[in-house]
Amino acid sequence: MENTMYSWKMTALNTDFELIESAFPALNEGEVLIKIAGCGVCHTDLSFWHYGVKTKHELPLTLGHEISGKIISGPVQLINKKVIIPAVLPCGDCELCNSGRGNICQNQLMPGNDFDGGFASHIKVPHKNLCYVPDSVLEKYKLAELSVVADAITTPYQVIKKSELQEGDFAIVIGVGGVGIYGALLAKILGAKVLALDISDAKLDLAKEHGVDAALNVRDLDPREVKQKVKEIAKDLGVSRYGWKIFEMSGTAQGQELGYNLLTFASTMSIVGFTMDKPNVRLSNLMAFDAKLIGTWGCKPEFYNDVLDFIDQGKLEIKPFIVTFPMSKINEVFKNTLENKYTKRSVLVPDFD
Repeated sequence: MENTMYSWKMTALNTDFELIESAFPALNEGEVLIKIAGCGVCHTDLSFWHYGVKTKHELPLTLGHEISGKIISGPVQLINKKVIIPAVLPCGDCELCNSGRGNICQNQLMPGNDFDGGFASHIKVPHKNLCYVPDSVLEKYKLAELSVVADAITTPYQVIKKSELQEGDFAIVIGVGGVGIYGALLAKILGAKVLALDISDAKLDLAKEHGVDAALNVRDLDPREVKQKVKEIAKDLGVSRYGWKIFEMSGTAQGQELGYNLLTFASTMSIVGFTMDKPNVRLSNLMAFDAKLIGTWGCKPEFYNDVLDFIDQGKLEIKPFIVTFPMSKINEVFKNTLENKYTKRSVLVPDFD
């Protein structure tokens, strides 16, 4: 194993992953080799694997961008450091980076998109933007469990920051799966009253168990009925009728249409979930309500330590919302995820020590 790495490569659209054995890659200046502890399964991976979204790097390609691990080769001062690899690695020198928008740097590198990603035993990455995990956090969590920080937690954190959410605001989170649950919990940590919307009672129950203020199953409700019920919940929670912060985390056209329908005066709707489907909305509602519609892409590396602080302080839990599998089960896990068989975020852990 000393000079060998293993990766599960996607060779064609919507086929099984193939196990590939190869030698460790040579490191360039500014790079390190990381032994992977865990890699989370994201809806973006499903988009590449099943829905026809093209990766920037031609196939074959190892997917996976939600990665934690230990540095085993590179600058001597970095050896054995435990790290989280940001899902978006900006260049740090361009116009967008210099204006504070490094998450959309056009020179960025994304594991599992621009180069071989984390569904492997090892990965080679630039060390410039790595997030170093404090020992105090590792006393609470396994390094593999912390892989979800790389996207599932930091992406909703960034969009909450962009939404300008304030203490006492009403936050409505549509879809409380692997990403949305963390969005709901982070909004709560930052002082909002939080309503979770989903079509799964199991996910809503989990959200309620961990501090979300209210939950509503919208499966059999039309948008008008949902809005009326949301107004009633807002009144019960004692929040304003205006300025709602709506976070679409489901990655479905139905979720996006529902979120848009919930706009009220001075609302902000944030799009986090991705879908290839096109929602049917009336954009003039933005004008009529003087509302805002914003998007987000990944998370700037400089925000990662904020999230680790929440985890270190015990404000944010991880374990109740993830489930781990051996990485050799990748084909089964992807198919089950596609069929919505899991209520928690899947993390794949390398079989090879």
